[in-house]
Formats: sequence, C-alpha cells, structure tokens
Amino acid sequence: MADPAERLLADTAAAWGLPLNPDQLRQFARYADELLAWNARANLTASTDRQAIYVRHFLDSLALARFWGPPPATLVDIGTGAGFPGVPLKILHPALTVTLVESVGKKTAFLTHLIGVLGLAQVRVVTGRAEALGRDPGEREHYDVATARAVADLRVLAEYALPLLRVGGLLLAPKGADAAREVEGARHAMTLLGGTIERVVPIELPGIEPRTLVVARKVAPTDPRYPRAVGLPARRPL
Repeated sequence: MADPAERLLADTAAAWGLPLNPDQLRQFARYADELLAWNARANLTASTDRQAIYVRHFLDSLALARFWGPPPATLVDIGTGAGFPGVPLKILHPALTVTLVESVGKKTAFLTHLIGVLGLAQVRVVTGRAEALGRDPGEREHYDVATARAVADLRVLAEYALPLLRVGGLLLAPKGADAAREVEGARHAMTLLGGTIERVVPIELPGIEPRTLVVARKVAPTDPRYPRAVGLPARRPL
C-alpha cells in the first residue's frame, strides 16, 4: 500500500472499527480516479488533491457508520452530488441497498458510470428532488437510514428526509463544527414531521477542521401533508 492517502484511509477506518479489505481499498482508489477524471466537466468537487478526496469525502462519509448501530438494510442519500456519503457507505457494507437522489443530470450521469465501473449492485440513481420522492407511495417511509451532506439547513433537511424514513429509522446529517443553532432551530420541524434529535456528535478527521454529526430518529409516522411541493421547504422552512 504505497499511496499515503490510501494508507491513511485504511488506518483511520480500522481505528474506527471499520476495517477495509484490499478489494474495498481498490474500489476507493478507482473512485478517486474517476472523480478526478470527471471533475472538470461535471463540477463534482472542489477537492482536486487526492489526499483531500480521501479525507474530506471518503473518511467523512465512512464516519457515519460509527453511529448507526447494526448495519441497516436500506439507505437513501439526498443531494448526493458525487456520491457522498452513499457510495462510500455502500463500499463499506456491500449488502446495503442504496438510493442516490440528485437533481443535477451531469452528476447522476457520473454516478451511473461510477456504479458500473465499481461493480456495485443494489444501487439506484434517481435524477430528481427529495420532495417528489417523499410523496411517492413506493418510497415513503421505506428507508432505514437517510443521509444528506451539505444539502440544506436542518429544518429543511428534516422535511426532505423524515417522510422517507420508516418509524425507527435514522437521519444522519453531517454539519460543520458549530451545529447548535441549526439543531435548536430544527426542533419544532422535527416534532412536526415525526422525528426527534437524539444526539449531536463531534467528528474529528485527520488534518482538517472539526465537524459535527446530527443524529435524529423517526419516532412517529409523518403527516401526509409533508413533504410540501418541490422548492417550498427551502423557501418557507417549517
């Protein structure tokens, strides 16, 4: 394992109790290659350094698995962009069934290509909005875990994610170092949508600024009125 970024990924994941085998490390290496190759035309990430990709994207994604308990069966990743955190979590747990939701066609084209070259099964790419998905009877209250990274304020994110979660499911929302304002501002929306904030966990990644993970649980069915029409949650947060 000559690549220092790959060694950092392997060592940090192992220290977290999330060991990666050689095949998984090869998948992450190919992921980084494809991300860099596609980035110029699809504007996938501001990180153009391999080490930054491994820390800011791969490790930042894998950190979520430390806080979901036993591996879930189903995961929906809202506003996934270049596949974060959904694809790294799929590489970590190959049995996971993943739905990647992204509204930008260039990004979903990359994701479709990526899934093919990485040989990932049971991964679906949806070009669309979370509000529309949350009103689909086949998707609503279906998922064990919902994730969303750098998508929206927590009040807005709650309306995107909670309708998609089954009762008992988890919302895992990575945030910056100071998430206290968002957490307090989201408590009313969480209650209205059938959720509760369980904890706010500090996340430390090698060599970069501290981050925070908000963990919320779906404790009651979501009122059928939610989510509201596409665009409305962001314009008029609960």
